[in-house]
Amino acid sequence: QVQLVESGGGLVQAGGSLRLSCAASGRTFSRFVMGWFRQAPGKEREFVAVISWNGGSTFYADSVKGRFTISRDSAKNTVYLQMNSLKPEDTAVYYCAAGSYWGTPPSTFNTWGQGTQVTVSS
Repeated sequence: QVQLVESGGGLVQAGGSLRLSCAASGRTFSRFVMGWFRQAPGKEREFVAVISWNGGSTFYADSVKGRFTISRDSAKNTVYLQMNSLKPEDTAVYYCAAGSYWGTPPSTFNTWGQGTQVTVSS
C-alpha cells in the first residue's frame, strides 16, 4: 500500500507558476501509475495529468496541455506537477492519486492524497 501527501499549493496571480509535489510512502511507489486531479467548488473531480510507472508516458487534459508538466522522481518517491501560465479557472483543490492501471477516470485510481489548494487571482 502507498500513502500520498501533496504540498506546494497556494495563492498566485494569473500568469504565474506553481509546482505541486506528492510524496509517497512505501517501497512500491515505482510500480504505480500516478495521476493529478482537481476539484473546484460545486464541480466534479476532473482529470489533469497522468504519468506511467517509469515516467516514459504522460497524458494531459486539453485544458492544461502545454501549460502543465507531470514528472516523477523514483529516488525521492515523489511526483510533481509544474503549472505555468496559470489562469483563474485553474483554481481548485489538487489531488494526486496512485493506481495500478493507465487511465483518466478517477475510478482508475485507488489511493488518494488529502489535496492541496491552488488559488489563481485575476
